[in-house]
Amino acid sequence: MSTDSRSLFNAPNPRAAARAAPVRKVLFVTSEMSDYVQAGGLGEVSAALPRALGTHCDARVLMPGYRQVLEKHLVIEHVASLPAAGEIPECAIGRIKADDGLIVYVVLCPQLYDRPGSPYGDELNGDWPDNDIRFARLSLAAADFAAGIADPSWTPDNLHLNDWPSALASGYLAWRGLETPSLLTIHNLAYQGCFDPRRLEALDIPQEAFDMHGVELFGKLSFLKAGLFYASHLTTVSATYAEEIATAEFGCGLHGLLQERTQQGRLSGILNGIDDTWDLLSPGMRARRFAPAEWKGRHAKHVRRMFGLGLSRGPLFAIISRLVHQKGVDLAIEAAETIVTHGGQLVVTGRGEPRLEQGIRDLAERHPGAVGARIGFDADEARAMFAASDFLLMPSRFEPCGLSQMYAQKSGSLPIAHNTGGLADTISDGETGFLFGSATTDGLNKAIRRAFLAFDSSRRIWSMRRAAMSQTYSWDSSAKRYADAYRRPGAF
Repeated sequence: MSTDSRSLFNAPNPRAAARAAPVRKVLFVTSEMSDYVQAGGLGEVSAALPRALGTHCDARVLMPGYRQVLEKHLVIEHVASLPAAGEIPECAIGRIKADDGLIVYVVLCPQLYDRPGSPYGDELNGDWPDNDIRFARLSLAAADFAAGIADPSWTPDNLHLNDWPSALASGYLAWRGLETPSLLTIHNLAYQGCFDPRRLEALDIPQEAFDMHGVELFGKLSFLKAGLFYASHLTTVSATYAEEIATAEFGCGLHGLLQERTQQGRLSGILNGIDDTWDLLSPGMRARRFAPAEWKGRHAKHVRRMFGLGLSRGPLFAIISRLVHQKGVDLAIEAAETIVTHGGQLVVTGRGEPRLEQGIRDLAERHPGAVGARIGFDADEARAMFAASDFLLMPSRFEPCGLSQMYAQKSGSLPIAHNTGGLADTISDGETGFLFGSATTDGLNKAIRRAFLAFDSSRRIWSMRRAAMSQTYSWDSSAKRYADAYRRPGAF
C-alpha cells in the first residue's frame, strides 16, 4: 500500500467526528409555557421549540415556578438553592421531567410566583408592581446556570432568552464576566420591560450600566434594551419583522441599535412553526384528494349554532385574537359592516382592552343573527372556529410572526391580513389568503370584497383552500437554524 493510500485510510472520518462531537447544551429561558400557563404566542413557542431542538442539542427549559406549575406537580425535585442579590430574594431550582422527556427547570420562589392571574399580572389584567424583581430573579437564575451553580450536573453552553422578561440575563452574564453566548429572540419589540432607574441597586445592576450603551432607554431602565445590547445574537420570529424593526416606523425607538446589529450580522429572522397536530388533513382526507367540505360544513353549522347565528349560504368570517390596538380590532369592527351588508357572518373570540371588548359586544348587539361574540378564550372553541370559518380577519398594524394565520390555512380558512411582518412571510396574496397594504378600514374593506368574489367562485375558493392547506409550517427547519446559531452566534 502506498504512503498516499495509507494516509487516505488513516484520515479522520468527518461523519465519525460529527458523531463524537459533544452534544450542545442549551437553556431556553421563558416567562410562559403552554404546558402550564400562557398569555400569548410565546407560550406556544416555548412548548414546541425546545422539543423540536431535541434532535439537534440537549435543550432544557427554565421558567418561573408559577402556581399553575406547583398545582400540576405536587412533588418537584430540588436541584439547588441560589443566593439573593440586591432586593432579588433567594430561590430554589426545581427539576421536572415531562412525559416526553423534556426537562423543565423552575425557579421556586413562592413570594414572587405563587399567585393567581397571568404570568405578568393579576386577575384584573393589571401588571404586578414587583415585575422588575420577578423577572430579574428569572434572569439571574439563568446566569447562575451559566456559572455552573444552578445545576452542578448540567451547565449550558448557550442561553436562549425570550423577550424582556429574560433579556436581563445577558446583562448579568456581562457584569459577572461570564462568557456563555446568549441568543435573544424578540417576539414583540413593543414590550420593553421599562422600570424606574432608581431600581438599579435593587436589581443588582451596576450603576455604570445605566447608559445608552447598556440598559438605559429614554431615561428608563429597560430589560429589553439590556438584551439587545449585551446578547451575542438577536433573532426575531420572521424575516420581514427583522427588517421592519430596524426602521424608525417599527423600531419602537430602538431602530438605531437594531440597524447596527443588522450591519454586524447579529440580527436575523427565523419564522416560527406550529404544532403538527394542527394539520387537520388526516391521511384519510389526503387520500380523498382534499375533500374537507363535509367537515367544513359540519363545523360551520356547529359554530353558527354556538354563537346564535342563523343558517346562511354566505361566507363565515372569524376573529380569533387578543382584542388590542396592535391587532387592528378597531379596523375589523368598522369593516364588519361590509361583511354583514354583503351577506356574510362574523364570529369573534378574544379578550383585551375594555374599549375593544365593548366595541365587539356593541357590534353583536347591532347585528343579531349575523355577528356572534364571546369575550374570553377557549382553545377548543377557537379550533372549531378555525375549522368552520371561510376567512380569518388579521388586520394587525404590525405582526412579528403570527400563528393564527398558519392555523387558519391548515384549517382551510383563508386569512385576510395586513401586509406586514410574519403575515407577509406566510400568506401568498390571492393564493393562500388576501393581503392589503395600508392598515386602514378602507384597505381591509377592499380585501374583504376580494374575498367575497373568491367565495362566489367555487373553483377559485377551493383552489385557494387546497393551496393554503398544503402549506408546511413545521418547527424542524426553524430548530435547525437555531441550532446553527447556537454554534456560531455571529454566522447569520
